[in-house]
This record gives sequence, C-alpha cells and structure tokens, in this order.
Amino acid sequence: MNKTYIRLAATAVMLVSAATSAYADSLTLYCAAEEAWCQQIKTTFEEKTGITVDMTRKSSGETYAQLRAEAGNPKGDVWWGGTGDPHLQAAEEGLTVEYTSPMRGELHDWAIKQAQAANNKTIGVYSGALGFGYNKDLLAKSNLPEPKCWADLTKPEYKGHIQMANPNSSGTAYTMLATIVQLMGEEKGFEYLKALHANINQYTKSGSAPIKAAGLGETTIGIVFMHDAVTQTAAGFPIVTVAPCEGTGYEIGSMSLIKGARNPEAARQFYDWALTAEMQSKAKDVKSFQLPSNKNATASDLSPDLSTIKLIDYDFKKYGSSAERKRLLQKWDTEVSTLPQ
Repeated sequence: MNKTYIRLAATAVMLVSAATSAYADSLTLYCAAEEAWCQQIKTTFEEKTGITVDMTRKSSGETYAQLRAEAGNPKGDVWWGGTGDPHLQAAEEGLTVEYTSPMRGELHDWAIKQAQAANNKTIGVYSGALGFGYNKDLLAKSNLPEPKCWADLTKPEYKGHIQMANPNSSGTAYTMLATIVQLMGEEKGFEYLKALHANINQYTKSGSAPIKAAGLGETTIGIVFMHDAVTQTAAGFPIVTVAPCEGTGYEIGSMSLIKGARNPEAARQFYDWALTAEMQSKAKDVKSFQLPSNKNATASDLSPDLSTIKLIDYDFKKYGSSAERKRLLQKWDTEVSTLPQ
C-alpha cells in the first residue's frame, strides 16, 4: 500500500514538474505594432531563448479592450507596442504590474518618464511623431494643392480624400484627438474635428490602415504616425510624409506586463530582452522606422528626426488617464461621428 502511494505521489510530482516546465517555456504576447515587426519579434525571441511565443497582433485600442475583458482570467503575459496612452490607462486600472528592468540605465529619458508616469507599470520602447501622408500621384491627378498643415485638411477641396482611424479602436487616432485638443484648445479643437469629419471618406479600425490605403491609391491622404508614412515610401509607394506646420503630438510606444500572467518569469525575460539595443536595432530590417528607446540602438536613416519637428508638450499623464480618454471619446462619438458627411 505504501509503495503504491509512493509511486502515485512520484507520478504526481513529475506531472506538476512537466506542467510547470511547459508554462516556463511558453509566452503569450499581445503585439500592437505592424505585423512584420511583431512576427520578427516573436521569431527572434524564440530563436534566442527556446521559449515558444503565441503572438496576437491587434491595434492599441483593441488590445486595451481585450485586457479589460480578460481581467478576471488573464490569457496574455506581455503587451508590447502601441501608443502609450492605453498602456497608462491599463496601469491606472490595475491591469498591468510594476516591474523595474535592469536595462533601464540604457534608455532615453522619455522612456523612463513614461515608466514614472505609470508607477513603473509600463515603459517606453519607441517613439514617433503624428502627422499625415499623401499620395502625390493622386494629388496631381485630382489637381489638389499640397497639404502642409492641419488646417489644410479641412478645406472643401479635400472632401472625400482623407482617411483616419476611429479613436475608439486605434491608439493612433486617439493620439490625434488628444493632440488637436491640446494644440487648439478643446472648443476650437472639436470644431476642427467636425470640419475634418466632412472630408473623411472612412474611419478605419487600425491606425496605419489609412496610409496603406493611400499607398494603394484607395485614398489620397492618410492621418498617421509619420514613421508609418515613411514605411510606405520605403516600400516604393508614391507617399509624401508631412509634419503639420502648426505643430503635432507624438507617441511613446510602450510595453507592459499583464497582471495575473500565467508565465511571469518568461514575461520578465522578454521584457528585459525587448529593451536591449540588439533587439531594437532590428526594427529597421522590417521597415519599421520608429525611434528606439535604447540609447545604443541604431535607427534607420529614413526615420523621422524628432528634433526637426515642431512637437507640442504632450500631456501623457492627463490624456493617458481612463477618465479623460472616456470623456473625450464620448464627446467625439456624440458630437463628431454622428454628423452627416
């Protein structure tokens, strides 16, 4: 009887050990960057560590909504990339956990400030300025003037020629909404958004979709982060990137560890690796032109130089709060999206 019990106990220990090992050798990654970059990150980490990565690619807003929906039973381990505002909101709502990486000493100040704003529940992994791009062939074909400023996009001649994402699903579009409010003031900012709405031919789900559509000749102008417009130019499409003359906001693409993660050790290992210069320098290989947060990483020569762009003093803490995001989105839904076009 005792021998049988011992054998059963030993078997149970082996099964638990095997299950623990399986968990330790896997990672669930929610990636909110471009598909090619997400795939590169997945593959490179797997090759380097032997840890199997189950990667899902969604927009920033969709990922944030998924974290909220799964809060009672988290399925993800790490959320990498996407605009910083929803990462800050997730931190505020207790959806992510505090972690201080040993790699922090190699990061730019703006990446550390992002972490400090969230009590170390997120950190900056890249940065990029908001702007727009246009298809120069379509512009010429329609005999339209070159847009250089935010104000230009509300001119009647651009009616039906502009795409942007929906700020409810896209971190890019929410950054645009928050940028306009900060740049012009809330009252004038919403008057601008109403005027812009009259010229929009489609609100997309993904933030980069408008400039991809412009590259394919499906729309003339796309409101996006400037590095996404550069990606289309680098791919051979006739896209011209514009830094709006009035000034513009910017993103701090971020990374967070999900609260209640099933593979916390693998998640921290990924987190540390994702902050290395070696990892971040590979972005340019898949035509991702954001500026890396590691000071020693190398960006492409095609990456927009933020020092030459008129940037606003974007208030990440305020516009990254859940209450402000909810308020602005409700106002946009009520006052802008319902207007006729």
